[in-house]
Amino acid sequence: MNSLSSSSTVFSSSTSSASSTSWFSGIVRGRQDRSSSFKMAGISSSGGGVAADYEGPIKGKNQFRGVLFKYGPKPIQVAFKTGDYKQQVIFIGGMADGFLATEYLEPLAIALDNEKWSLVQLLLSSSYTGYGTSSLQQDAMEIDQLISYLINKENSEGVVLLGHSTGCQDIVHYMCTNAACSRAVRAAILQAPVSDREYRATLPETAAMIDLASSMIKEGQGSELMPKEADPSSPITAYRYNSLCAYMGDDDMFSSDLNDDQLRLRLGHMANTPCQVPYTFPIFVLAVADAGNVH
Repeated sequence: MNSLSSSSTVFSSSTSSASSTSWFSGIVRGRQDRSSSFKMAGISSSGGGVAADYEGPIKGKNQFRGVLFKYGPKPIQVAFKTGDYKQQVIFIGGMADGFLATEYLEPLAIALDNEKWSLVQLLLSSSYTGYGTSSLQQDAMEIDQLISYLINKENSEGVVLLGHSTGCQDIVHYMCTNAACSRAVRAAILQAPVSDREYRATLPETAAMIDLASSMIKEGQGSELMPKEADPSSPITAYRYNSLCAYMGDDDMFSSDLNDDQLRLRLGHMANTPCQVPYTFPIFVLAVADAGNVH
């Protein structure tokens, strides 16, 4: 078993036994039978059992016990799984995030273990400083590769997608792609969705950089890098800058100035998936669509 460590402070967590009336069980109830038909022929796995000497998902304070594995061909495409269960919550972090991105992952891993679910943290091409040269489309493809791996190698019976911050955009985009493995998604949790555009609008250089990015895209240079002042934290392409910063860019899903029709266009398909939108802090959490099961 591998272990991961973090120096962040962790919230306390209840370790009570799983209950059929728990909130988490409630959002996925009735969808347990959807994943049996997703497995692809010719691949089997003996995973999913719990060894007699299993010591739980947490080795010590700020330490996770689990398995590190590759799920795709790129070197960055690795994931870390706590617990050995046939149902998984996939945590998708925000901009510049990677493993151990939030303080609640430790208590979450314990709570999920009580429910007999595994927690999976993944690295995407957009993780850490890669967000500036990636895209929602790339993230969606890699999320699909992870779910495919879990189905075919781990005998997964279904997943829940948990997005934090900008990771919520990945989930919304993935669920509209109609990718084959998206049918295995039982529910989605959008935790603290944000408007990157409205945050970036507070920075003095943004307006000029949006104009530059738009010009580069029109000239067929969308994949070329912007000047460093566009984003001192990461190299960023004209396309990705426009996606994050421009009005109705591809990443612009949660801004407070989007009207009902625009929100319905961006988020309306989420009504087909049981969805929760918990907020842990109010910073830049600016709008959520009122669409069916989204609440």
